[in-house]
This record gives sequence, structure tokens and C-alpha cells, in this order.
Amino acid sequence: MACALPYLLGMLNVLIADDEDSVLELVRVTLEDERVRVVAAHDGVAALSLADQIAPDLVLLDVNMPGHDGVEVCRRLRADARFARTPIVMLTAAARPEDVRRGLEAGATEYLTKPFSPVRLLTLVDTLSPGAAPWQLR
Repeated sequence: MACALPYLLGMLNVLIADDEDSVLELVRVTLEDERVRVVAAHDGVAALSLADQIAPDLVLLDVNMPGHDGVEVCRRLRADARFARTPIVMLTAAARPEDVRRGLEAGATEYLTKPFSPVRLLTLVDTLSPGAAPWQLR
């Protein structure tokens, strides 16, 4: 499928799915710049639809959200060959060892718990997408 949002080409496209507007805004303010575009979904169904449209370079998923939860979204993305190598980070308040295990078993690359440090998020993006973010050029 062709990219439905062509202005996103040539950028690091980050998809975040979270039902909390404050988290969506914090991620946007932390990451978005002239070479990084953050696209937000409020639930798992919208996240899968947006992933299909923009082919994100990085996916951030909350676990507890309406529609499909983040673990299910992660599983579905991993089942699609287009996203087999896409970094997926669970960004969630679900911090029990069994929550972390479920996320990683579903295919998450990393697991970052809320509340999270914006600096930690920047470092994680740098690790998962080396050389792609504008703050690395400054």
C-alpha cells in the first residue's frame, strides 16, 4: 500500500499509541523536530491503521488502551512482514515482571515504564534508530 501521508517520507516516523493525551503530547514535544514526525493514535485499532498508512520507523505502545491493547498491537505488527524489524517499545505503566515478560514475548524490542524521563526516551530512540534524529546533529 502506498503511503497515505507522503509528507512523512524522508523523516523518522514515530507512531505512538496511548489513550492519555498528556503522554502523547510529552512524546511529541520530546521527539518531534524537523526530521522526526510523531503520529498519534488513541487506541490499538487506530494504531494498526496508522501503521499500515505510514510504515513507522519506530512504534511506542501503551499496554492498557481501548480497542486492542498494546500487547495485541505488538503481536499483530510482528505478524506482518513489513514490521518484522521495526523497533517496538512498550511505553506503559504496567511495570510488573509478568507485564514486561508479556510485552517482550509479544515482540517488543524494549520496555519503558511510566513515568519516564524524556532524556531516557531520547536515549532509547537514539539507540534504536542511530543517526536518524536531529538532536544527534547538534
